[in-house]
Amino acid sequence: MEKSFSRKDLWDAAGKAGLVLGLVSCAYLAITQLLTKGAGFISVLFGLLLWAAKLVGCIVLMKYFMKKFAAAHPGLDNSDTFRFGLVTALLSALIFSAFNLAYFTWIMPDAYANIMETAIESYGSMLPAESIEAMEEMNFGTISFFSNLIYCFLYGTVLSAILSRNIPSSNPFAGYQQNNDTPEEQ
Repeated sequence: MEKSFSRKDLWDAAGKAGLVLGLVSCAYLAITQLLTKGAGFISVLFGLLLWAAKLVGCIVLMKYFMKKFAAAHPGLDNSDTFRFGLVTALLSALIFSAFNLAYFTWIMPDAYANIMETAIESYGSMLPAESIEAMEEMNFGTISFFSNLIYCFLYGTVLSAILSRNIPSSNPFAGYQQNNDTPEEQ
């Protein structure tokens, strides 16, 4: 069957979906960073509920965008829907990773310094001096960018593979022609 969409259509729709999913993840990061200012059971419980809401919300949004893309382009098959989800995952991961890098590099640069101080205080007595120096010289912004990019892209890829199996829904009896002959008519 002839494809009913172009590469531009795919990237345009995936860009919009990726932007929304990336912004949801960015909002989650910003809110959780504000929550870490306070301590206590309520803060931890709210953080856990917020994480669960983000997880379920991203799954629902990805499914919504995949169904919307499939409905807008008749003749789409499951591999085309997976491709859309893959591009959406890549763009969403890129947006979130860039925000994460910007957040911890310019908005809250002391957060990584606090993490390093805590790690060195906790594990400094067990590590040789060379390891401590290497830890102090690490650029956590870059490490965080690439680790988030890889993690989010893999998560989105797996999610796209799972969701695209049924988007668009396929009719297993599409090629079947019913024989209306009954034994008495033969």
